[in-house]
Amino acid sequence: MKLNTYNLFGLITMMALASCQALADDPDRRARWQASFKAAEPIGREITSIDDHSALQQAGLKTGDILIAVNNEVIRDANHWSDLTYSLRAATDYTLTVKRNNRQLDVITRLPGAPLEQYQGLNVEYGFITSDYGIRQRTIVTLPEDTSDKLAAIYVVGGLSCSSIEYLPGRKSNFIRALQDVIRQTNMMVFRVEKPGVGDSDGRCSETDFNTELNGYEVALQRLLQDPRIDRNKVIVLGSSMGSALAPYLANKYRLNGVISDGSFYRSWFEHMLEIERRIQTMNGHSQAEVNQRINQAYIPLYYGMLIEKKSYRQVINEHPLLASYNYHDDAHMYGRPVAFYHQMQDFNFAGEWSSLTAPARIRWGTYDWIMSEYDIDMIADTLAAAGHPDYEVVKVPHLDHWYSLHQSALDSYQGKPGRWDDSISQQLVSWAKTLNN
Repeated sequence: MKLNTYNLFGLITMMALASCQALADDPDRRARWQASFKAAEPIGREITSIDDHSALQQAGLKTGDILIAVNNEVIRDANHWSDLTYSLRAATDYTLTVKRNNRQLDVITRLPGAPLEQYQGLNVEYGFITSDYGIRQRTIVTLPEDTSDKLAAIYVVGGLSCSSIEYLPGRKSNFIRALQDVIRQTNMMVFRVEKPGVGDSDGRCSETDFNTELNGYEVALQRLLQDPRIDRNKVIVLGSSMGSALAPYLANKYRLNGVISDGSFYRSWFEHMLEIERRIQTMNGHSQAEVNQRINQAYIPLYYGMLIEKKSYRQVINEHPLLASYNYHDDAHMYGRPVAFYHQMQDFNFAGEWSSLTAPARIRWGTYDWIMSEYDIDMIADTLAAAGHPDYEVVKVPHLDHWYSLHQSALDSYQGKPGRWDDSISQQLVSWAKTLNN
């Protein structure tokens, strides 16, 4: 097995590493806290556990300590904490400001780099692209060791959240589990790119807008299509959640060989938010009469102000103070992304991309996916049928939720109850990839 790193300007291997040891001396590699935290009031993060022999333990930190700041940057909220954590780099000194028993102290420490992915019989290449916005973003490419024949390829686009698309030991994500099966079992090149501010990428995810993120996906896809090891006529896009709605756009623009769309949507984000809000209010126990009243009096004006009038939630609430009790989003963020992200996304014509799609398409939706709507999936199918699309398939999987888990009800998924994994979840993706790229 080999792990390779290639630079921005080519596909030439620069490094061959013999193991998956953490890159402790690589300043490009993200660092690990080796500790667990919970939110503290009014600011900071309280340490709830520390790994033995970790850098934090060696620096004298203890459970119960409250981390206030990193390099004098005060930890304000969850979005800021995520950005700050992803920005940590190995082989770098950090000054940690800690509160203990109402006393404040500073400690200086270096955190270890995160381990790299490894797969038996596969090469793993870590590299970077630089987007047109000047942001350097981490790419991760897996491929068979034998590249004497041209390879089929899968380009992966993940969801909305500021979550890494990389596997790290101990990570519990059924999406990542499914992705690992695709990597291991398709015998294809699989190409991933991290969002700005996620993983080893530069930038801050909570400040990245839609256009900037989409450009990174396009620049990374262009890199893949220029790789001399692939068969240009056998490249498909596998999109999950938000990525599944962007998949038709990428397939149309770059003439890809097929689309796998998992948990997608069709309508505008304004329509999406009103529909998901109705489901959320219902699952929160409100009667349908109450739900209807809340939608009309609160959520239509709230989301209209943010998405159609292009305002922040704070601006909307300043104009309509009674909406404050209904709003559970941050003043300038939703789901960890800035409101500018949604302003731009609202103007993106997802339905138009689906209606223009000519590449073969495989579309999946879980019956307990309370994030995305079954009606959107039906609209996609109706649109493809009306256009005379010759090769598409829609599968609705019983009990499957938005995060690749099987549940007894959509409510169980909404309430965060543990779901169940089944190998068929990933095997369907593997089978579709092989069919589309045969």
